[in-house]
Amino acid sequence: MIQLKTNIKCEACVATVKPKLDKLPHTKWKVDLTSPDRILTAEGEANVREIISALEDAGYKGEPI
Repeated sequence: MIQLKTNIKCEACVATVKPKLDKLPHTKWKVDLTSPDRILTAEGEANVREIISALEDAGYKGEPI
């Protein structure tokens, strides 16, 4: 399981990153919008670098915690 602090703020932001993160192989993910750090949790085959790259492609940032 990988967790990242993100700058994803709302459901519209989640919708923006969804197409990028859904392309990651055999990886399930979710963003906790109730957390002040907007924690993205991912489980599966993708590594931290791939997840951060997908976030950046969508215009967002992720920092491992």
